Amino acid sequence: MPALALAGALTDRGAQVSFIGTGRGLEKELVPQAGYELDLADLRGLDRHFSLQLFLFAWSLIKGGFDCFRILGRRRPDVVVGGGGYVSWAPVFTAFLRRTPTLIVELDSHMGLANRALAPFARRVALSFAIPGRQGAKYLMAGRPMSRQLLDASAAEGRRRFGLRTDRPVVLVSGGSLGARSINLACVEAFGVPELDFQLVHVSGKRDYDLVRQMLDKSGADPENYHLLDYTVDLPLATAAADLVIGRSGASVLEVAALGKPALLIPYPHATADHQLKNAEWMAETGAAEIILDGDLDGAMLKQRVETLLGDGQRLAAMAAASSVLGKHDGALRIADEIFVLAGR
Repeated sequence: MPALALAGALTDRGAQVSFIGTGRGLEKELVPQAGYELDLADLRGLDRHFSLQLFLFAWSLIKGGFDCFRILGRRRPDVVVGGGGYVSWAPVFTAFLRRTPTLIVELDSHMGLANRALAPFARRVALSFAIPGRQGAKYLMAGRPMSRQLLDASAAEGRRRFGLRTDRPVVLVSGGSLGARSINLACVEAFGVPELDFQLVHVSGKRDYDLVRQMLDKSGADPENYHLLDYTVDLPLATAAADLVIGRSGASVLEVAALGKPALLIPYPHATADHQLKNAEWMAETGAAEIILDGDLDGAMLKQRVETLLGDGQRLAAMAAASSVLGKHDGALRIADEIFVLAGR
């Protein structure tokens, strides 16, 4: 998580860091595991359709606001940082009302609804991508905060962690923490065969894991070379081990570039302002990635594209070199510097 990467950069410099969350997401496990305190607030996202969720969101604006006033009053922070998304609304706005300096972090190439609403109240806005119309003294082009686990990950360590041999190439397929149904199905169709001539690490996401497992069992997939996982906290090691990365093109493309990996990207077609396609084009324009549109994706196409890339060592090496040029490693440090300035330290 970028938030944990930033927290690590801050604590390395002597800051005390705590988190605000809902207790319904991954932060409930990941934040305490990383050694940070987690305060819970009743915060909910905005459903843009008329439904019960709309009333719950309206209630959370009141209840979550009071929760954040209570939390900030007890913590008395020098700076409040918003990581984007609905959880940022109340903490950042509450900090503004308390005249506590605020900084928000935008991880995508399109500013989300919460960050667009909060930008006028924030002292600084840290960007991961250059966004048209977001220039000036308030905006800092920092890059994505990267964890030491990611930046220090090595191919050798990744192969050891996942039990991968050194004599065959490795392909990583990942569609995010929930997974991507179209990618999962195409992956099974393409590579769920008795013999596979490369090693595949397929992180399906918890939602589709049982379905994918059943399909692979029926297909007689190669158990030695097809490694199916529902989720892994060691995704940086899996990425480092990979000769080719396949997945969506959210802000995680910056992590792929930071490790200098060639990518085959399948943008999520319903992303806000089509920002995943823009992210994919950002990598493809430099030669670091190739793109398959989700509507064109099937097993036959995925199989053909992967086999073509793995069969062309020069092409893969050129893509890796282009990816390395795009990669930035100091996002967390640059944002941490700015936070210390806001804190007057």
